[in-house]
Amino acid sequence: MKIHVLGICGTFMGGLALLARELGHTVSGTDANTYPPMSLLLEQAGIRVLEGYAASNLDEQPDLVVIGNALSRGNPCVEHVLNAGLPYISGPQWLREEVLGNRQVLAVAGTHGKSTTASILAWILDFAGRQPGFLIGAVPRNFGVSARLGTGDPFVIEADEYDCAFFDKRAKFLHYRPKTLIINNIEFDHADIFADLAAIRREFHHLIRTVPGSGRIICNGADPEIAKVLSMGCWTPVQHFGADGAEWQILPAASPDHSGFSLRQAGAADIEVHWDQLGHHNALNAAAAVAGAHALGVDPVVACAALGQFRGVQRRLQLIGTRHGITVYDDFAHHPTAIQATLDALRRHVGSARIIAILEPRSNTMKLGVHARELAPSLQAADLALVLRPPNLGWDLEQALAGAGTRCEVLDRIDDILTRATAYCRAGDHVLIMSNGGFGGIHQRLLDALQ
Repeated sequence: MKIHVLGICGTFMGGLALLARELGHTVSGTDANTYPPMSLLLEQAGIRVLEGYAASNLDEQPDLVVIGNALSRGNPCVEHVLNAGLPYISGPQWLREEVLGNRQVLAVAGTHGKSTTASILAWILDFAGRQPGFLIGAVPRNFGVSARLGTGDPFVIEADEYDCAFFDKRAKFLHYRPKTLIINNIEFDHADIFADLAAIRREFHHLIRTVPGSGRIICNGADPEIAKVLSMGCWTPVQHFGADGAEWQILPAASPDHSGFSLRQAGAADIEVHWDQLGHHNALNAAAAVAGAHALGVDPVVACAALGQFRGVQRRLQLIGTRHGITVYDDFAHHPTAIQATLDALRRHVGSARIIAILEPRSNTMKLGVHARELAPSLQAADLALVLRPPNLGWDLEQALAGAGTRCEVLDRIDDILTRATAYCRAGDHVLIMSNGGFGGIHQRLLDALQ
C-alpha cells in the first residue's frame, strides 16, 4: 500500500511513518518544516519527505492519506484529499487498527514526562527480553529510533491528550485502549484546544473508562488533579508512586541531583539505583516505568538494573557539546513546570557554577499567555535567562519576567541571543537551550560561535 503522511515531521506522525514502513508499506510524506531528529530518522528509513503543502505532493495518488492534527481545512493538501475523494484517516486511528489491535498496550499519559517514562519503560522491557514495540514522541538513545514494531507482545505508546485531526477532535489516547496505563501528572496545557483544566480532567476520565478491569492504572499519588480524575470513576486496580505510603516510593536521594536514589516497593527490600539521568522528576519517571514493567511480570530488581544502562532521551537535558570549558545542553522544556524541573536538576548537578538559560516560548499555550505568571519563577535557578520574543506575541514578555529573581533579557532575534551568550559565557558555565522546536539551529550555531 502507498501511504502518504501529512505532517510527517512531527514526532508522533514521523514515528507512525516508521512503523508503516516497517510493516512493508511504501511511505512518503509532506511537512512545512523539517528538522532533526525526525528528519534524519525518516531519511535513514528511506522515506521521501516533500517540503510544503502543495496539492501536487499527492499527484502519485496514494492508497491512503494519514492526516496529522497540525493540518486544518484550507490547507492545500487537505482540500485536495477531500476534493479528489482520496481515502484518509487520523494517525491515532490508523495506529489502533494497524498496530495496536493485538498487542499488550502500555500507555504513558500526563502533562510532563511522557516521552522519558515511555522510553524508560520500553528499555526495561527490552532489557528483560520482552522485545517490545513502541511509539514515543522523542528518540530514546538506547534504541536510536522513535518507533519500532518489536517482535514481542508489549507495545509502549506515549499517550497524548491532544486532539487527533481536524475531523476527529477526540484526545489521541482514546484510540489506544491500554491494558496498563501510567499517568504522571495533570496540569493545564494545550490552551488552544482545552478551555480549562476541567476539560482536560474529562478527557483523562474518558481514558480511564477504556482501561479494562483486568488491567492496571499506575499514577502519581501526590498529584491532586489525578485524584480528582479517579474520583470521577475508576473500574481498574490502581497503584501509586511518588507519595508517602504509595506502593512505589523514591527514598531521599543519595545524590542531590538524583543520579543515585533508592526505590522502595511496598513489602520488598529497597533497591539502589545508579544511573546517568538527573532530577527528582526523572526518578519519579523511573518509578512509574518500573511499576509499569512489574504489571507485566518484570522483577523490579531486573528493572532497576536496566535503569543503570538507560542512556536517556534526545532533547531531554542532552549534552550536545563543550567549547573552551563551556557546556551546552538541549532540552524540550516549554511549560513552566518542565522548565523549572530541568533547571533545578541541572543546578543540583553543577552546584554553584553559572547557568545560562536560553528559552524559546514557542508552544501555542505559551504564546497565548496562559503561563505568563509562572514563567518568571520557573527561571530562578539560572544566573542569566535569554528569552526570544516570538513574533506577534499578544502579551508583554518583559513585564512577565520582571519579577524573575534572576537576570532576564528579552531579545528579538536569534543572532542577538548568540551575540549576548558568547559575550557573557566563560569557562565553567553551563548553557541550557530550551524549545519544543528547532529554534533556528541555535544549538550548533552557539557551539560554532563559542569555538
